[in-house]
Amino acid sequence: MSLQTPLRRVLGLGSAREGTGDWLGQRLSAVAIAPLGLWFAFSMLGLEHGQYELVRSWIAEPAHAILLILLLVAVLYHSRLGLRVVIEDYLHGPALLIALVLNQFLHLLAAVSGIFAIVVIAVGSGT
Repeated sequence: MSLQTPLRRVLGLGSAREGTGDWLGQRLSAVAIAPLGLWFAFSMLGLEHGQYELVRSWIAEPAHAILLILLLVAVLYHSRLGLRVVIEDYLHGPALLIALVLNQFLHLLAAVSGIFAIVVIAVGSGT
């Protein structure tokens, strides 16, 4: 039995004043994904289907390579933040820490691999 009043027990247990950065990051990345995703979709629809060399030459254009890297980074950042929220909501104990580290590592690996692939194709040394 506690001698504290109900008000005293809850003081200091409110918001940790954290989380707004992730919330804002998710909204801003969604705003970035919208035009970049439309650009990518319409660009792909404009190319002839099944033409590997045509897609390679499209990626080799500096503006396309830069926009493609920005799309990749925005999608992976948005995905990492969203998956982190799901992991924090549904996992507890040691599994939580393992899943959070794995989430971070796999998204970083995907980003580095994707950027490397785009750069290799863009400079033409992938042959």
